[in-house]
Amino acid sequence: MTHLTFLIVGLGGGAVIAALGLGVVVAHRASRVVNFAHAAMGMYIAFVYYELRSTGDLVQPLLGLPGRFHLIDRPTEVTAFVIAMVVAALCGAFIHAVIFRPLRNAAPLARVVASLGLFVYLIAIVGLRFGSQSASSRVLEGPLPNELVTWGDIRVPADRYWLAVIVVAAAFVLWLGYRYTHLGLATRAVAGNERGAILVGISPNAVGLANWMVATMLAGAAIILAAPVVRLDPSTTSLLVVPAVAAALPGRFNSVWGTVVIGLAIGMVQSEILNLQGEWTWLPRIGLQQGVPLLVIVATLALRGDVLPDRSSTLGSTLPQAGDTRNVPPIAGLVFVMAAIAALFVNAEWRSALIVSAIATIFALSVVVVTGYVGQISLATFAVAGVAAFAMVRASDDLGLAFPLAPLLGIAVAVVVGYLTALPAVRVRGLNLAIATLAGAVAIEELVFKWAWFTGGFAGATAESPSLFGWDLGPEAIGAAFPRRTFVVLTLLLAALCVVGVANLRRSSTGRRWLAVRANERAAAAAGIAVVRVKLTAFAAASALAGLAGVLSAYSASIVSASSFGVFDSLVTVAIAYLAGIASPIGALVAGGLAEGGLLTALVDTVNDDASQYQFAVNGVLLIVAAVKFPQGIVGTGTRARRPSGFGAGAATDQTSPPVNHRP
Repeated sequence: MTHLTFLIVGLGGGAVIAALGLGVVVAHRASRVVNFAHAAMGMYIAFVYYELRSTGDLVQPLLGLPGRFHLIDRPTEVTAFVIAMVVAALCGAFIHAVIFRPLRNAAPLARVVASLGLFVYLIAIVGLRFGSQSASSRVLEGPLPNELVTWGDIRVPADRYWLAVIVVAAAFVLWLGYRYTHLGLATRAVAGNERGAILVGISPNAVGLANWMVATMLAGAAIILAAPVVRLDPSTTSLLVVPAVAAALPGRFNSVWGTVVIGLAIGMVQSEILNLQGEWTWLPRIGLQQGVPLLVIVATLALRGDVLPDRSSTLGSTLPQAGDTRNVPPIAGLVFVMAAIAALFVNAEWRSALIVSAIATIFALSVVVVTGYVGQISLATFAVAGVAAFAMVRASDDLGLAFPLAPLLGIAVAVVVGYLTALPAVRVRGLNLAIATLAGAVAIEELVFKWAWFTGGFAGATAESPSLFGWDLGPEAIGAAFPRRTFVVLTLLLAALCVVGVANLRRSSTGRRWLAVRANERAAAAAGIAVVRVKLTAFAAASALAGLAGVLSAYSASIVSASSFGVFDSLVTVAIAYLAGIASPIGALVAGGLAEGGLLTALVDTVNDDASQYQFAVNGVLLIVAAVKFPQGIVGTGTRARRPSGFGAGAATDQTSPPVNHRP
């Protein structure tokens, strides 16, 4: 009976996954967008609801306007829910009109980045609007009854049953709506043949607007009803999009009933895994249940992925241009010299900012290699970096290896892990690869980073300060001398060398193969390029860069824990790299400056101590603007603006033809 009890208990979590998956399906049918911010949208609506119930205040999400205003004195559950649904509908309409309608025919990367920008913005705005109340410890009284229901020996809270019934009812309404209502038929027509739908008088924009309103309402209702079950935390709740996407993926984001069945099954299996961990003492006490969505995604992609895209694939041609890099080494050298000199004179705050920016530059370079040069969207950068950091600590503590052998071993382990995470890239690409790597990052965070032996548990692990020939290279120092200037210069030097190295790779035969695969995998294969080997090589190089950034982060923080390398950080890294210029090493330098805690943060704090709290939210807005208006990023847009027009102006672009005579 214990197993059956846990399976039924899992109906609650499974219903949330299924409901969020339904919202993903609705948005994708109308706009061909897999919205990674879908759960974050529901999270914000849930905060609106519970704030209304608590204070009667309505909290709005737009920066620059008053954050809240008093609407009603302690509304009832029904009144608060209705108001929250109205807010959800308005938010869905606004998001579609401003963000995803302009990106309807954009490259997959632009749509991914726009949703990541929205993801970042919503988490930041919840922190700004609700402050400490956004913690997961907040006590929530949901609208559903939660008394225990007893059936024989089975005792399960009533809200689990209610959630399952509600999600099945919602699926039934959606199924009927898509089959028999005018909106449903119009949505099916647009999803099947948009051009044909326009010819018969159907407006894709109107259809998309209505469906996005429905999708946001589904997300908000799901999190509101399930908040007492799943808790309400900005980051954790927002990452429920991973199992939601896993539920929708097998049905190609088109099957209502398939999404519900798989979503419920994921929740039930996750609950049973928790039960087995309690019964089987030999199972490790880590988040094994978080591997279930990854298994679903990998299995789906393995069965349905294509080794090569068809001739209509245009991902490579729609990525930002990877321009010539001959001027990158002198620029990187100049920046290093200026930053190193500044490190000798600036205060501790600015030295810390230089360290953060240098490490963030290396992280961004990892994204430049795998996405900017090869066209593969990976969202597991920080997961790989964390593996390197913890492997370095273990090598130092357990094997007695010192600097530089311990960090080199950590980087080598990161390369192996990155190579394994790249295996889905053999068969899938674009958005599907982003989904697979995001699920992989969540699995690594739960399965590996919560392994106490490897990461030190809640207390974390201490990284031994690096030293070479008796010369202390670490950041530790007393008082105002922290962080030590030697460590600042070391991180700056490594960042500059990495920038130069990536720029040289761009001009090498390896770089030309990368760009050929990015431009057209089928043409590259026809030209004799081993596409699979090229992809795996690029992932290995990107993993080495991420591993280096990870070990430097460990040295900088001294103590690292599972929270040091979260999935959220990976999403932000990709998004910031895109904003700065994802196909340029100079863009990585700019991304380093934009990183939270980096040079921009220090500058803003110098001008206004309170302004830096808005940086995260502003970065989210800038990411959305960049995806919609400036897909080349800051560096790429500036380069295009300076490029002369007229005949031959396009000669400097990166769309090089595949090198026929370059067999690996």
